[in-house]
Amino acid sequence: MNLNAQTIAQLAEHLEGAELNARDVTKITDDFPQMDWDDAYAVQDAIRARKEARGQKTVGLKAGLTSFAKMKQMGVDVPVFGFVSDTMSRPDGGEIRTAELIHPKVEAEICVVTKAELKGPGCHVGAVLAAIDFVLPAVEVIDSRYRDFKFDLKSVVADNTSASRFVAGGRSRHVDELDLRTLGVVLEKNGQVVAMAAGAAVLGHPLVAVAMLANHLGARGQEIPAGTFIMTGGVTEAIAVAAGDHVSVRFQDLGQVSMRFV
Repeated sequence: MNLNAQTIAQLAEHLEGAELNARDVTKITDDFPQMDWDDAYAVQDAIRARKEARGQKTVGLKAGLTSFAKMKQMGVDVPVFGFVSDTMSRPDGGEIRTAELIHPKVEAEICVVTKAELKGPGCHVGAVLAAIDFVLPAVEVIDSRYRDFKFDLKSVVADNTSASRFVAGGRSRHVDELDLRTLGVVLEKNGQVVAMAAGAAVLGHPLVAVAMLANHLGARGQEIPAGTFIMTGGVTEAIAVAAGDHVSVRFQDLGQVSMRFV
């Protein structure tokens, strides 16, 4: 690590303040170019601690920039990981207030809930398959706090991988009832198809993202506990939304998830 504890705390306050006040900021590596990966995740951990200190519950983990489409869109080639809190959840079919967000975008996600712990290093898709309780669909609303969505990977890690809102819905299925690689997804905005993809867009198989998450945590002396909700990353590219938009995503064998932006 290259940043001291005081700087980590100040950056966490700075970024969470941008989130809570819906104001954009420049990427933090502009001012702290020496920031390394450990620093970036330390800032994210400090943001999580700030939220939990206010009574918010961390309800899941997320992988970000895992689809080949998102990697190309953002000019990166390494996944990142973050968390989601209970206050980020919105009901299926509900409303999402754009006044609370900066420049929201939506992406379709294949999610899983574990029934056994997963530990790295050395975690692989076979181990993940054995540890999955069920699969369910969701839509994540990402909202980078960085001006014009311009950031480098360390800055986005510190910013909790642009997490802001998520909507889980549809129906859950056992993993052995599905072929997650070929599972099709169609994202519609205002009745028009704007993105289509299959599960293989996420690193070739969505559960690769879970294995990579377990190995990432294992390197930090942590694990994925049983009962963890995990968002495996955007299957589609991120689609910009604004007040007045209606988004509906159809997932093969998993039903539909929808929301309105107001």
